[in-house]
Amino acid sequence: MKPVVRIENVSKRYRIGGLLPGYEFTLREVVGHALAAPLKRLRRREGSRHQTLWALSGVSLEVRKGELVGIIGHNGAGKSTLLKILSRVTRPTAGEVEMYGRVGSLLEVGTGFHPDLTGRENVYLNGAVLGMKRAEIARKFDEIVAFSEIEKFIETPVKFYSSGMYVRLAFSVAAHLEPEILIMDEVLAVGDAAFQQKCLDKMRDIRRQGRTIFFVSHNMPAVTRLCKRAVLLERGRVVADGATQEVVNHYLTSGWKAGAVREWDEGGEAPGDSVVRLRRVRVCDERGETVAAADIRRPVRVEVTYDVLEEGHALVPVVELHNEEGTRVFSTHDTGAEWSRRERPRGRYTSAVRLPGNMLSEGSLIAHVSIMSHFPSTILHAREKNAVAFQVVDGPGEGSARGDYVGPMPGVVRPLLEWTTSAE
Repeated sequence: MKPVVRIENVSKRYRIGGLLPGYEFTLREVVGHALAAPLKRLRRREGSRHQTLWALSGVSLEVRKGELVGIIGHNGAGKSTLLKILSRVTRPTAGEVEMYGRVGSLLEVGTGFHPDLTGRENVYLNGAVLGMKRAEIARKFDEIVAFSEIEKFIETPVKFYSSGMYVRLAFSVAAHLEPEILIMDEVLAVGDAAFQQKCLDKMRDIRRQGRTIFFVSHNMPAVTRLCKRAVLLERGRVVADGATQEVVNHYLTSGWKAGAVREWDEGGEAPGDSVVRLRRVRVCDERGETVAAADIRRPVRVEVTYDVLEEGHALVPVVELHNEEGTRVFSTHDTGAEWSRRERPRGRYTSAVRLPGNMLSEGSLIAHVSIMSHFPSTILHAREKNAVAFQVVDGPGEGSARGDYVGPMPGVVRPLLEWTTSAE
């Protein structure tokens, strides 16, 4: 099948500190620049190599009809620049982009709408930009306004809209004017939970119709639920392209410097002291296999392997879980009777804590691991922050607290609780 989007060796260079073409100087600015020119020439010679920035460098991708591709990466990775090139907002410095079909885009708030025109006028303007006839736009107009839920303000200039109202109308226009290729940048960053749910449902409908979607977001659970394919950008280059869960795990690993397993050799670099040292921490499933992405319905274990080097200490392994926002989800330590207040002989031990299914909320989690002694006094012997990281994946369907709901579910835990209903 021929790709609907082909990106071949695309690069984009920006000049740092340069003025936009067409900028006109005032008399005061002309005099000021003349006085400062010698100093600027000196700075330019000393730091000429720092005058340009390559936002993209050699990006190549092929996307086929009906794909919903997540574009992820840290701030400054080049995600928005790539979408602007695809939306024809800016041109690449080098390389080629081929797109077959009508393109609709929803970039950052403020792009695509004229602030002095009303919501109604901007709907028709956007339709005209997409090449639609006025009659085609008119047939879709009521549906667009109803979806956006801003009927009372449709005759108001959009410069008076809140960011939430703006995104509601912009998404509705982009989704309903039937582009073959839809480009969206952080569409879920603004708006309440109910509208985000509508957006997610609409994106699924668009994909089922065989249209292609590029979806940029820092919301990893949304990317995981929506996209079967993800592309990771780092410093303007594609570093991973494939199954979403694998690419998201690569992204988290690169950001946190932690993966699903962490090991230390026999040397003195392992966390610990003369009493105990960590040797391995890993996340595994029920079968004992290391996992970077865990189904929310299934239990998962965090295993801590450590060497006891000195006898005479009652040691307690501790695991602290934090989410991607830095919130501590919980802390747990070994309270079992087997080793409670009991001194451990020298040797290698593996302690594991089992996290039951339908307990954790979806998203990315990172574990801090410690070995302490609480008897006769509390002493911290070993600690490793960001020891391992993993992702909890939650899709709609049976066996999950989500049920058929596909929108965002806030909270650090997601228990599957029993409900009963009786008719009176």
